[in-house]
Amino acid sequence: MMNLKDKLYIVTGAAIDSDIGLAICKKLDAHGAKLILVGRREEALEATRCQLVGDHYVVPYDLSRLDDILPWAKTINEKYGPIDGLVHSASFQGYSPLRSISAKQINNYFDVNFSAALMLTTAFSRTKYYSHNASFVYIGSVAGQRGLKARTLYAASKAALSSLVQSAALELAIKSIRVNCVAPAIVSGAKADKQFQTIGEHQSQALIAAHPLGLCAPEDVANSVYFLVSDLSLKITGTTLIVDGGFLAG
Repeated sequence: MMNLKDKLYIVTGAAIDSDIGLAICKKLDAHGAKLILVGRREEALEATRCQLVGDHYVVPYDLSRLDDILPWAKTINEKYGPIDGLVHSASFQGYSPLRSISAKQINNYFDVNFSAALMLTTAFSRTKYYSHNASFVYIGSVAGQRGLKARTLYAASKAALSSLVQSAALELAIKSIRVNCVAPAIVSGAKADKQFQTIGEHQSQALIAAHPLGLCAPEDVANSVYFLVSDLSLKITGTTLIVDGGFLAG
């Protein structure tokens, strides 16, 4: 079923080594969408494009350059036209114990996880930058719903993202733009493996056991994103869709 045929979506965090970003690109590609693949490394974006069937566009950009997002969006609009949706999958992750937090760390987390999302929302909600019934989707985290030890900055930046979604949804409803968030728990893949190596075997097993249905796969997140950008969700906005294998139920 190609119900996104010829629709145009921006996907940030679309590098080949981004488990969630790659899965989202594959899912939207399978449904006929055209994608603007965004990330810092051109070669990693090209590698993603090679995994896809349709014709897509590679646009390297460092989203931490917040002051340049508005003129960058203008360039995108002039070259590709209005978008049908935006998926902000780019994310800055890591551990940040309170004893070692610095101002630079705060900026690192919030610039990509929250501020870039806000500036992208501002940029692409301008007249002629979006199509009717456009859908903006942001990849959050259950960390934004429940605090996690030693992950204060990551959790706070994702909580801010969920709040952004609610406020932006109210403001952009008059433009028929939907704004939603998908909040996964731990997602299986390279990043999860690295996290498990950091915390050790005992804590890793306890964390896995805290997901009653098991860890989510990147494809589980991608399926939720597809639902939210498609016409199946025309009356859904301002929500954070939890995809966590039951993590928050415990």
